Amino acid sequence: MKKKLLGMVLASAVLAGALAGCGSGNSGSSSAGDAGNSAADANAPADANAPAETGGADTEAAAGGTEGAVLNIWCWNDEFQSRFNDYYPDVESVSDDKSTTTLTNGVVVKWTINPTTDNNYQNKLDEALMAQGSASDDDKIDIFLLEADYALKYVGEDVDVAVPLSELGITADDLADQYQYTKDIVSDANGQQRAASWQAAPGLFAYRRSIAKEVLGTDDPDEVQAALADWSKFNEVATQAKDKGYYMLSGYQDSFRTFSNNVDKPWVEGTTVTVDPNIVAWIEQTKEFTDKGYNHKSSLWSDTWAQDQGADGKVFGFFYSTWGINFTLVGNAGEAGFGDWAVCQGPQPYYWGGTWIAAARGTDNPALVKDVMIKLTCTKSIMKAMTENRSIQDYTNTVSGMQEIAADPDFQSEFLGGQNHIALFSEVAPTIDMSNVSAYDQGCNEQIQNAFGDYFDGNIDLDTAKGNFETAIKELYPEITEVVWP
Repeated sequence: MKKKLLGMVLASAVLAGALAGCGSGNSGSSSAGDAGNSAADANAPADANAPAETGGADTEAAAGGTEGAVLNIWCWNDEFQSRFNDYYPDVESVSDDKSTTTLTNGVVVKWTINPTTDNNYQNKLDEALMAQGSASDDDKIDIFLLEADYALKYVGEDVDVAVPLSELGITADDLADQYQYTKDIVSDANGQQRAASWQAAPGLFAYRRSIAKEVLGTDDPDEVQAALADWSKFNEVATQAKDKGYYMLSGYQDSFRTFSNNVDKPWVEGTTVTVDPNIVAWIEQTKEFTDKGYNHKSSLWSDTWAQDQGADGKVFGFFYSTWGINFTLVGNAGEAGFGDWAVCQGPQPYYWGGTWIAAARGTDNPALVKDVMIKLTCTKSIMKAMTENRSIQDYTNTVSGMQEIAADPDFQSEFLGGQNHIALFSEVAPTIDMSNVSAYDQGCNEQIQNAFGDYFDGNIDLDTAKGNFETAIKELYPEITEVVWP
């Protein structure tokens, strides 16, 4: 019956619509979100910071039976694979092609990595989950990864493809040190948490120190923050940057997440899409920035956008969450960028992306899955080691651990000129509010950005752009009956 229900729900218009389209891989989240929050450093040192404080994983299933010999993990890139291989204490060896990992108890971890392009990951995951009941034990999905923009699709009680953590034996005490929003976004309507994350993804504004000095006369993060403390001030600095021959932002989507993560209500209630005033503010700002030459007219993840972060770039700054600095910006900036970047909080707090670990309903490795979750998402020393690794410096999901690193006078980012960016992230993370997320977020976020590209370029008028969004969203979600604008 559950298999039948799963098939019906995943095939329904709402969830089929949620398939379309942030991020971390291309998560975020959305093709852009996915690309960002999933861009991992697969070459991080395997031994230098990996703790070995806990014993081997249990080999008995939660119900008392023997655990399976194969642990199947599905993801969209190698970010979690890297974290698992480098930081899960019970890893014994990794195959040369990295397709399998052998644990100390003899279990073989098989990695299935399906890139997100054209929704490939979700499509294949849905097919596999619907076939879970008839799959052999060695072929069943045991763990699958989720991204913020579509997490709600998989954690619903009616779908029941992600096992509640309480069923695995993970308690509220085990999860007590995680940021609340990382628990809320993967909890069902009854408050049962159905996935866990080793990371949190608060956002900041990363800026070029050399450009800030020319535009503002200072590169000091506190002084730059004072100049960018709200959107009005941010726009004033954009004018100053233009006068000095610089762009404030690279492209159309750069500020979108900062606006969209501060909306007052969900995208969809009932069968009505409501465009929040904050989304309209993004449209207005982006149109102004495009018309006045305050942006470089690039698109997120494009070659121009990446080059704008390089040594010859003329862009003041970029909105990036935790994963973006070390996994994207550092690579785009190159060696010349070390010391020429800094971060401040920017005009509004926001988050972007994040990756969650879910236990698949039907897994024959519940005890092992529990052990993975406990060690990688609930063990402070392991998560702190990820943050302290210079090749990673991921912002991890331990409130007390991040507070400790934030207060550590010796912790710094060489890339950010010695700045302790964890201190700023730790101020933003507790403010993240996920109360307005919905299963429609991925589709709505993508379609609003797609529909207004021609408007920003002056090829269509505002009403046409609105009409294009309304048409696209109703095609994506046939159950939507109206779109309301403020």
